[in-house]
Amino acid sequence: MSRGGAGRLAEITLFLDAAALGSFSAAGRKHGLSPAAASAAIARLETALGVSLFERTTRQLRLTDEGLHYRHYSEQALDLLTQAEDGLHAGGGAVRGVVRISAPSDIGRQLLLPMLDRFAALHPQVRHALTLTDATSNLVQDDIDLAIRYGELPDSEMVARLLHPGRRVVCVAPALAARVGVPATPRDLASLPTLVLTAGDGAPQEWRYREDGKRHGLRPQGHWHSNDGEIIRRWAVAGHGYAYKSLLDIADDLRAGRLQTVLDDYFADSVPLNLLYRRSRFPPPRIALLADFLLRQFAALQA
Repeated sequence: MSRGGAGRLAEITLFLDAAALGSFSAAGRKHGLSPAAASAAIARLETALGVSLFERTTRQLRLTDEGLHYRHYSEQALDLLTQAEDGLHAGGGAVRGVVRISAPSDIGRQLLLPMLDRFAALHPQVRHALTLTDATSNLVQDDIDLAIRYGELPDSEMVARLLHPGRRVVCVAPALAARVGVPATPRDLASLPTLVLTAGDGAPQEWRYREDGKRHGLRPQGHWHSNDGEIIRRWAVAGHGYAYKSLLDIADDLRAGRLQTVLDDYFADSVPLNLLYRRSRFPPPRIALLADFLLRQFAALQA
């Protein structure tokens, strides 16, 4: 190998990101490189290895068989390097380093923050970088180690471990229900004040329910809109409208009588809450420890 260790390591990291993102340009942006510089770096790596790692077409970037083989062992090698660096100067087997976490706003503020405090008491040398967002995160592009998300696993490259079976319901402040009325069917929500969570592109969240054995969805126009789920919950408690929320998010409000659920026979399907992380045979100890800790914490909630 003619290039130095640092140069080769940078090229391998770029290669793994390009494979995960499906784009030299996207991988280059993550590393502060132009598309041309990123493509040239991958070409240098292929020349050094004597193989083509990618099949390049105008429509997509796909790994060759050699690329799949090289990715498998490169991921293991980088994981082992990360573990080695984490262990330097740790003393007494302590775990250290940064874990980058992404979670929905409600879960993050109400449940995750106290859990991270408890984990920090056990592992004081582990630092946390927490992002609260109701948008779907790309774990590779956004450089996230652990993500907490509702719904099905979007990417087979990720591992999903169930935190909570979950269910989304329609809820309302009792005083507002008494004033404007309670819907008899989901279609009645169209004539009632609603609070709508919006995506990054402004699209309203779909409220999913089951009727006559079939799945349906509706997108209320909404009287009040926000891209923050915690804001939607607060508006619901304040009596501004009906909201579509996870039972986990509003558990305390239901117990305290600040909110009540409606249409429970329609909104009964499970919406699992998952812990997502990148597939690896050798996850860094700090990530593996925190993942197992969070699984135990959420299991205790169910108990």
